[in-house]
Amino acid sequence: MPITDFSLRSKIRNYKVIFHDSADFLSTIFKQPNSVCLVDANVWRLYKQTLLREVAKEQLIIVPISEAKKNLLSVQYIYRQLLKRQAKKNLRLVVVGGGIIQDLAGFVASTIYRGIDWVFVPTTMLAQTDSCIGAKTSLNFGTYKNIIGTFFPPLEVHLLTAWLKTLKQVDYLSGLGESVKLQLMGGAKAIQELQMLLPDLLKRELKAARSVIVTSLLIKKGYIEEDEFDRGRRNLLNYGHCFGHALETATKYQVPHGLAVVIGMLLANQVAVARKILKAATAETISRQLLLPILHQQVSLGKLNNQAVIAAMLQDKKRVGDKLPLVMLVDDFRLVKVDDLTKSEALAALTWLSKTGVAK
Repeated sequence: MPITDFSLRSKIRNYKVIFHDSADFLSTIFKQPNSVCLVDANVWRLYKQTLLREVAKEQLIIVPISEAKKNLLSVQYIYRQLLKRQAKKNLRLVVVGGGIIQDLAGFVASTIYRGIDWVFVPTTMLAQTDSCIGAKTSLNFGTYKNIIGTFFPPLEVHLLTAWLKTLKQVDYLSGLGESVKLQLMGGAKAIQELQMLLPDLLKRELKAARSVIVTSLLIKKGYIEEDEFDRGRRNLLNYGHCFGHALETATKYQVPHGLAVVIGMLLANQVAVARKILKAATAETISRQLLLPILHQQVSLGKLNNQAVIAAMLQDKKRVGDKLPLVMLVDDFRLVKVDDLTKSEALAALTWLSKTGVAK
């Protein structure tokens, strides 16, 4: 029988991931005592008369969501809304939306009244396949991405793939990009399974999506339970992110996160090839069979400012020295993290990218 529901160990508190075949569970969690429902404004617009119809007006907080709003100003807005409520330490946040509202809500829940309970209902492919577990909360500050944050897991994560039906194609593919990253981290067997599923995933078949979500989360589970607070092995989950976060910043978030990660993997693989730790043929196969189909002409970087990308990489919170950090894939599908990436190596990879047609 396929594995679906599972628990995660945490030094803060253990938590559960629960899969659902219907939306019946929503009524139960909305009606828990002292609950306040924090909903992404886009999700509310789409579902206020259907899946969210049982949310009482007095318990509802609707938050406009964008990368530009993932900051302390939005946190303060949510604080003010919660402080109006009678419940204090026994308040429970029910959070419905994607990764940005998850970051905001998790940070709020970890800090108001020194910590309140929260439950997460992820509605995007990116949140369902990746960010819903791991307990990280991340806020941007100025041009610094994810520089402020805490570790604070929800009590429960409730997964329903039906939410994915209304995702924009670019957002669905963004989530799929993080799935591919995790499958690559899972080794040869996971990659083979992904190759079989990819045609159905690109058609947005929900059965295939659920299968890859389960596999991706279980792969990530192994990393975060071993290194919950990101001091060692968990750093490898940043494969694709070192370049990817910088691309987001340099393009003012015109490239969705998961697609920036896909481009980041292309660039990291190029550096690995140049360093002779990844065969060019392997990098080419990964690009052709797994990475480029997801980009699917959804990304045009325009005339990319390579110096702006490198400047953003210099702001990376994972930096520990004068040079740049990078996670790379090697020939046996292991990952390695280095802290000695030079600006000239990064520039060479970005120059290569401009010749591929991805950066048009």
